[in-house]
Amino acid sequence: MPIQNLEPAKKEEVTPYNPYYSQNKRNWLPLALSLYREGRLEGQRPIEAGKPVPFVATWTISSLPLEPTSCRIQFDGNAELSYELSSKNEDFMGYLIEVVRNYQKEGIVDFPQEFYSQLFNMPIT
Repeated sequence: MPIQNLEPAKKEEVTPYNPYYSQNKRNWLPLALSLYREGRLEGQRPIEAGKPVPFVATWTISSLPLEPTSCRIQFDGNAELSYELSSKNEDFMGYLIEVVRNYQKEGIVDFPQEFYSQLFNMPIT
């Protein structure tokens, strides 16, 4: 489902995640959780002085914030440009909160820099 068509998750689904996020991030949590339940995201990574690179991300879906989530992302439809990331569900949900927030504010479907730093095991600059 495209990100613009997401329906907010129900309160009982959101409640277990509330303690992990500040009030500001909780505002985006129902939509982020709905996106998480989709298990897939298509977007574009902006490249400085270049065309954006399309990507498809897929992930495992778990039901609790502390369970592990494994995310696989493939850039430009090229299997050689596939990467995987494992993290706690609560951390991955934080990335999806930023995806939803950035989409609603800027119209861009992309993960935050922190996601890519962890994906590529690079420090944030």
